[in-house]
Amino acid sequence: MPVSERSIYRVSTLRCPQYLALSSPIKPGMGHLTKTGYVKLSAFSQSAAIDMANTILDMETQGVHSYILDLRNNPGGLVKAGLDVAQIWLDGDETLVNTIDRDGNMLPINMVDGHAITRDPLVVLVNEGSASASEILAGALHDNGRAILVGHKTFGKGKIQSVTELHDGSALFVTVAKYLSPALHDIDQVGIMPDVQCTTDMLNSPRDSLLKNESSTSSLEADSCILVAEHELDIQESVGTAS
Repeated sequence: MPVSERSIYRVSTLRCPQYLALSSPIKPGMGHLTKTGYVKLSAFSQSAAIDMANTILDMETQGVHSYILDLRNNPGGLVKAGLDVAQIWLDGDETLVNTIDRDGNMLPINMVDGHAITRDPLVVLVNEGSASASEILAGALHDNGRAILVGHKTFGKGKIQSVTELHDGSALFVTVAKYLSPALHDIDQVGIMPDVQCTTDMLNSPRDSLLKNESSTSSLEADSCILVAEHELDIQESVGTAS
């Protein structure tokens, strides 16, 4: 049976629409090379969804067959941007998130005739620094069976608050509702637990050299969570091949 070798094809950091293309060496051995696209989303800005869509479309033309979406240490941003990013990966009329108010009234937020850009295997990386829109996105992709979550439990920020400005210039924040994942898991003060946990160790690489070039292929190869993600992608692809 042929052995599949995997290499990280491209590193894309989406806070601004710039990304760095890197070449990974092909390891010796029998079999074929599987290209994995790595995308790190560091914030949910207005342009996050369009930037990601353009990046994924570009990767698809370059023969990428699987993806790692890194939401670690992404504190959130625009919730709508998170929902828009989810629709890049999902089809149909899936529920993206639910809101529940203080009286217990629940309102699902659903896609409308969604069409995913790609259906290739996907792993999402999360940690305790993943909050708010990051958790909504991770929950949407996980609960709809689209992605495996790898990392650590997320921060747990899922409140919907109204803001009233007071006469002295201060503000009063009142929680009016909160977010639940599509499978009705509470996000606020609970967080989302990944399917597979990983350590935060950087393997066989000095910390200083990694900080100097965080986008390098070598730093990704030294990230133990990336290695776990690649293993999960191998499992997904082997199951897909067998079926």
